[in-house]
Amino acid sequence: MDAPLRELQAHLNRSVLGAEAAVEELIAALLAGGHVLIEGPPGVGKTTLAKSLSAAIHGEFRRVQFTPDLLPADLVGYSIYRQDKGEFEFIEGPVFANLLLADEINRASPRIQSALLECMNEGQVTTDGVTRSLPPVFTVIATRNNRHSAGTFPLPAPQLDRFLVSIEMSLPDRETRANILLKHANDPSPATEKETPSTDDIPSLDLAQVEAWQKKVRDIPVSKEISHYVVRLCDAVRTHPELNTAISNRGAISLMRLAQAFALLSEHPAVYPDDVKRAFLPTLFHRIQRGEEDYGQDESNRRAAALRLHLADLRDSVSVE
Repeated sequence: MDAPLRELQAHLNRSVLGAEAAVEELIAALLAGGHVLIEGPPGVGKTTLAKSLSAAIHGEFRRVQFTPDLLPADLVGYSIYRQDKGEFEFIEGPVFANLLLADEINRASPRIQSALLECMNEGQVTTDGVTRSLPPVFTVIATRNNRHSAGTFPLPAPQLDRFLVSIEMSLPDRETRANILLKHANDPSPATEKETPSTDDIPSLDLAQVEAWQKKVRDIPVSKEISHYVVRLCDAVRTHPELNTAISNRGAISLMRLAQAFALLSEHPAVYPDDVKRAFLPTLFHRIQRGEEDYGQDESNRRAAALRLHLADLRDSVSVE
């Protein structure tokens, strides 16, 4: 791992204590050029993690708080008539950024959520019959509160499939929580959840550096054996009696791409089976419909934990060959 990547990882680990696995998955998703869904209860650092990443990259950062009254134009932009020019002028929405934070994405209606589909999949926006390209480096980081379902809408499967990874964040252990308290003990701000990332030793990364990393990831060799291994894993999900979910080609490509990113982080000359195994859970977990909107919170949590166990067992049982 080169020095700027190490600095970025260290900065994110300082910003959100006890989130080392989430930090590694977020960096891998950035290197793979994919979108990220961060899930977990309130107050565990989901938004802070996204803002800390944006603070380290010299690019355009926008944050949108998703609410039921949000309109598609509030995201993608709209046209207004300029009387002084005698023509319509397009006003860009917040999606015209390098990093878009979609905070509590499941609190907006499916109509609003679907407004992101073209942006996330095609890197473009079509309004009034005109297609406009988004920046070459464009990443959506969405947070989803998976503990309180009141006033929320389930994310449709087509949109979930466009997230490269889902990152699960939870409360860290007691020692880490005590260290968090010590970190904020002399903070003059009110005793509320603080979402301002740490300003200590923030690395300075430009977009050209991010693009170079993403090119390196795409250049990591993937052997024929590894590609067959990825397909067997996806087929095993489809035939598993407790899962029975078809993984799309987009899902399989996402698994391969994230494995390439983990290979780069591990300084492997090519994708190894361990890289695929590391990428398996964060890439496929959110693509399997859990139906949490149909159950109470305790039952939803139990089913999510059982799903993780099923996926882990499946990952370990499929042979590499």
